[in-house]
Amino acid sequence: MCGIVGYVGSKNAPEVIINSLKRLEYRGYDSAGITVNCCGELFTQKKAGKISALESILDHEKIQECHIGIGHTRWATHGEPNDINAHPHSDCGNNLVLIHNGIIENYKDIKEVLLKRGHVFISETDTEVLAHLIEHYCNELPLLDAVIHSLKSVEGTYAIVVMSKENPDLLIAARKGSPLILGVGENEMLVGSDVSAVIEHTKDVIYLEEGEVVVVKKDSYRIYDLNKNNVDKRIQSIDWDIETIGRHGFDHFMLKEIFEQPETINNAFRGRLLLDDAKVKLDGLRLTDDECSKIDRIIFIACGTSWHAGLVAEYLIEEYARIPVEVEYASEFRYRKPVLRKGDLVITISQSGETADTLAALREAKSKGIKVLGITNVVGSTIARESDGGVYIYAGPEIGVASTKAFTSQITVILLFAIFLARKKDMSYTEAKAILDDLVRLPELVRSVLSTCESIRTIAEHYFQSKNFLYLGRGINFPVALEGALKLKEISYIHAEGYPAAEMKHGPIALIDEEMPVVFIATKDEIYSKVISNMQEVRARKGRIIAIATENDEAILKYADHVIYIPDVHKSLVPVLSVIPLQLLSYYIAVLRGCDVDQPRNLAKSVTVE
Repeated sequence: MCGIVGYVGSKNAPEVIINSLKRLEYRGYDSAGITVNCCGELFTQKKAGKISALESILDHEKIQECHIGIGHTRWATHGEPNDINAHPHSDCGNNLVLIHNGIIENYKDIKEVLLKRGHVFISETDTEVLAHLIEHYCNELPLLDAVIHSLKSVEGTYAIVVMSKENPDLLIAARKGSPLILGVGENEMLVGSDVSAVIEHTKDVIYLEEGEVVVVKKDSYRIYDLNKNNVDKRIQSIDWDIETIGRHGFDHFMLKEIFEQPETINNAFRGRLLLDDAKVKLDGLRLTDDECSKIDRIIFIACGTSWHAGLVAEYLIEEYARIPVEVEYASEFRYRKPVLRKGDLVITISQSGETADTLAALREAKSKGIKVLGITNVVGSTIARESDGGVYIYAGPEIGVASTKAFTSQITVILLFAIFLARKKDMSYTEAKAILDDLVRLPELVRSVLSTCESIRTIAEHYFQSKNFLYLGRGINFPVALEGALKLKEISYIHAEGYPAAEMKHGPIALIDEEMPVVFIATKDEIYSKVISNMQEVRARKGRIIAIATENDEAILKYADHVIYIPDVHKSLVPVLSVIPLQLLSYYIAVLRGCDVDQPRNLAKSVTVE
């Protein structure tokens, strides 16, 4: 969600902070702000809208030669998006400011007490309450102690950075429930929401854990817990650089990431295949053969696109490993009383590894003694650190808010996991070899689908003014229908729904007329004839049909207005190929509608608050 940057060093702080905030734009935001210490005074500027709006009001003459500061991009929770509610927020005397990602749940109670003690508030935010609470404790305590006392008083989640006029050479940062990292540079330190904020300046980072507080100076740092005990942390090195997150000639990050999928899919299975034995090696799972044999049920927990990947997992694992699978929304799982028992295995899926609901569900499962594995993209993320084992998808930084390459990499890893389990049971060498051989071919097959982008753009020109879309698929392609609909909603703001094709007659068929585009995933499989019947039902009601079909299927031309062909491949790999035309279709429709593809309204890349 919100983007956080703190800097102390020898460089021009405003320039460092603004550039770092731009690299965090993909997180989603509606306002931005910055505070720097200039000649002993705290100077704050903030503005609703894009970072460019903030830049336009900065008094560059006044903030020259500032070497310490904080910056923030806000995604509104408490209070509407406007200049006043934007971060940073200050205390009564503008002696300290802070930025915050998260939600202070008991802020109203604290605010009521502080109002009685004479504090004056100017915003509607929960964050400003925390600034005044720290001010209250600073009347009697040093800044670090005041911050710690304040954090012990609040309920909820936070990643904060505090800056004080009376402590002009340091920043104090802390986290609980929201990610925060420390970038350790040469004669400079940075604090950020994720590595994108610091990567231009250093590859050496420290991931702060729950309840940790760090005091940061340009040439040193000290980490404490909330009891003010010293904490020793290992510095880790980031394995990618600033060039990795550039657009490389593409108009949008989303399009770049769609076209990266041949490489990212290859990265997901590279080094994990034992082709001669038709087996899969996943050492990161930390599952013994005995543990595998005792798995009675697998529960996948995820949100959004990752939840759709979990649905694909249900089809794959139940068919090949014959283990019952349930797929849970993390936000629902954490707030009911889930029945977890011996023999269960919980697997969380999260691109960022920081999704708040998924992380809370992970902790709920672990608290009940259940083994939890994680499938994530970001090395060193909280879910990766707190899981008992897991698999990285190695898709590289995904900047576009609408997930594309992460989804296909998740499916690739999930297929590996399904075969890993199935080969320990009764999947034959021949069946496994057929799947893995096609998996090796998959990157090249993806390239062939991407080569049809111009024909998909032409289809988008027919439908970009539509108000509604329906996406239909059966079997393992039903989750693809859901994912296709989600992509269209996310970036073009067209209402779209995904359904199992057979469910169309149980309600959605009432919506179909000549104005309703219907996308069918109609690839050749054992229920192909059933999908054709559903297409005929739509056609009889004058619906416009776009079909994703298997190459050389000429019969389908009788039923569809437009056909996008994908190569013939093992059925377990069809979701990877069939979703790519839907990604491209949503992208081109959004562009034609003039939408902000990489930063769609109201959305954030990583949902780190409830």
